[in-house]
Order: sequence, then structure tokens, then C-alpha cells
Amino acid sequence: MNVHVGLNVTNVEESIRFYSILFGEEPVKVKEDYAKFLIKDLHLNFTLNAKDSVSGNQVGHFGIQVDAPEDIEQQKDRIKQAKLALFSEENTVCCYARQDKFWITDPDGNEWEFFYTWEDVEQSNESITGECCL
Repeated sequence: MNVHVGLNVTNVEESIRFYSILFGEEPVKVKEDYAKFLIKDLHLNFTLNAKDSVSGNQVGHFGIQVDAPEDIEQQKDRIKQAKLALFSEENTVCCYARQDKFWITDPDGNEWEFFYTWEDVEQSNESITGECCL
């Protein structure tokens, strides 16, 4: 099974560049107003759909949970090499868990986090972005 997310974007070409970096893969299908990524490691069918306008972040945020702490650094290095801005949080408490994470924002303002969960905790402090992951 794959999870499918269809995201509205204002510039398909610019979004393809961003998401190719984010996922570390190129789209499997590209049209003038559409792009499709099949990210095997995430079991994700992710599409970009052109719209005349997109207002802000339409969801709380998106996230990718990694399997090991070193995966955070590996993903962070990959994003930095592409010269995209990111915001790191280490040893933060969010959604009843202690996590290391970093955030990146796509061209239309959608926020993504890569995170590793160290342990569950009893408090639910929000992260610095004001959002919590699951």
C-alpha cells in the first residue's frame, strides 16, 4: 500500500526542483500542470497539481520520520548541499515525545519536518514552530 498526497502548487517546475531535493528522487511523470513522485522508501504516491493561487499552508505540516538518529544528519546534509534553508531543533519535546528534527518550507509555504523520536514522554510541549508532529 502507498499513501497518496495531492498537493496544490502555483509553479510546477519550481516545486519539482524543491521536491526532487526533498525526496532525493526525480518525478516519474511530468506534465505542464502536474508531476508525480513515487517515493518507494516512503510508500508514498505524491502529486503536484497546478492551481492559479495557493494561500499559505493548507495543512498543519508534513513529516518524514527516520529510523535512526544518524539519518537526521544525513538528510540535513543532503538538504544543505542543495542550498535550501532549514531550521533545526535538537532534543525538543513535541507531541509527547523527545525528538531531534529539522524543518524546511516548500515554495508555496508548506512546512516539512524530518524527525527522529528518541522516546515517549509525559508532557506535550509544542516545538518552536508552534506545531507538533505525530
